[in-house]
Amino acid sequence: MTTLHAKLSASGSSRWLNCPGSVKAEEGFTDNGSAFAFEGTCAHELAELALTNNRHCSEWVDKQLIENNQHTVDHAMADYVQVYVDYVRQFSGHHLYEVQVDFSDWVPDGFGTSDALIVADNVLHVIDLKYGKGVKVDAANNTQGMLYALGAIADYGDLFAFDKIQITIVQPRLDHIDEWEITLPELLKWGEWVRQRAELALSNDAERSPGEKQCQWCKAKAVCPKLKAHTEKLILSDFDDLELTSPERLTDAQLREALENKKLICGWLDAVESYVTNKLETGEHFDGFKLVAGRSLRQWINEDAAAEILQTELDEKAFTKKLISPAQAEKALGKKRADVLTDLICKPEGKPTLAPESDPRPAMNITQNDFDCLTTDE
Repeated sequence: MTTLHAKLSASGSSRWLNCPGSVKAEEGFTDNGSAFAFEGTCAHELAELALTNNRHCSEWVDKQLIENNQHTVDHAMADYVQVYVDYVRQFSGHHLYEVQVDFSDWVPDGFGTSDALIVADNVLHVIDLKYGKGVKVDAANNTQGMLYALGAIADYGDLFAFDKIQITIVQPRLDHIDEWEITLPELLKWGEWVRQRAELALSNDAERSPGEKQCQWCKAKAVCPKLKAHTEKLILSDFDDLELTSPERLTDAQLREALENKKLICGWLDAVESYVTNKLETGEHFDGFKLVAGRSLRQWINEDAAAEILQTELDEKAFTKKLISPAQAEKALGKKRADVLTDLICKPEGKPTLAPESDPRPAMNITQNDFDCLTTDE
């Protein structure tokens, strides 16, 4: 599995295609990675091992992976990754796994690693495993998958014939498999637009264009003057009276604008806080703010000694016992063994949550009486 990264990467394409100026803005910032990214890397390695060796993911349970030998596969990861493996295996034709593709015909020095490429029945399948569960990823107009498809055309177009491309996102921890098709001429036309955006992104005068999608993972968003100005405009535009304290006095249009841009605004504020905190943690001074000790809870210096004394004084009252949750039980048992719990688990309707009209979940029909029941303390 390759660890190289292109300057204009496929994985970051939703950022630099929508905001060409972000490429220069991110210069000097480092990527320290995260536990979630490491977990995703391990899941991809497990998938590659199972596919290339024609084995089941469960065979690696309680074993360490080869490249990430500090990670031991558990039942949950094996079950989730097997969903992706089973999806890939359903296709006949030519299979390629964890293959580096070169889309530099459209993006200078552009390359990336596709999880799975399959050519079957004149269709190029570009399949991407997403192990995260924080953000649902859709296949439609997925720029990462489309760039991988361009790379596959450049690398394998002379070997295999296909006139359609299917982009598939397999996100097993969200029970989400999404497929989307585009024709070869449509993809090549899009590639010409990509060529122009890539040229702009590598120029010194590329404009920054703030927005939720492109700013979400941008390393420079905490110090981006364009995002600051954009956020201020969103917060202040159309709000003639800045002394307003009650949202009931705002118009529906104003309330809608605030809600539609909540993620962008809150994301920027969180990035600013994280950036300043990091400066202080590394010993730098930041005028007006300092690090203080947060709230903490008392803890035992020696749990064994405390348990011995408390058991003598309180007997069984010294300990508490709580049944683990259904989710914890399923993780511990694994999907196959968790069937014994089916008749013991129910899922009540969730608490009403505000969502945009584009959300695929059906709207709840709530009357005033329903609301009174939901908020009562009785």
